[in-house]
Amino acid sequence: MPKINAVDRDGSEKVIDAQNGLSLMLNLRDKGGLDIASICGGMCSCATCHVYVDKDWLDKTGEQSRDEYELVEFSEHYRETSRLSCQIEMSDELDGIKVTLAPEE
Repeated sequence: MPKINAVDRDGSEKVIDAQNGLSLMLNLRDKGGLDIASICGGMCSCATCHVYVDKDWLDKTGEQSRDEYELVEFSEHYRETSRLSCQIEMSDELDGIKVTLAPEE
C-alpha cells in the first residue's frame, strides 16, 4: 500500500495510506480527510483539487494533458509543479509522494 505525504492548507502534515487505482484526489479526500472540494468529481474541469507535487516526484506522475495544464496555468496560485490531483492515479511507483494542497481560489 503506497503512502502519500500531504501538507494541508494550514501547513499540517499527514501520511495517508493510499489505495492503488484511485486518483490522488480521492485518496487525499476520502482516505486522508483533507479539504478538497473536487467539484467536478475528477473530470478535469474545475481545478478544485489543485496540488503542488514535490519536484522529486513530478516526473513520476505522468504527463500532464493540455486540458489539465490550461486549468492550472490560469490559476492565481499556479506554480511549475502544479497538478490536478484527479489526474494522477496512485500506484506503488508513487509510494512516498509528497504533495501540498494549493490555496483555494
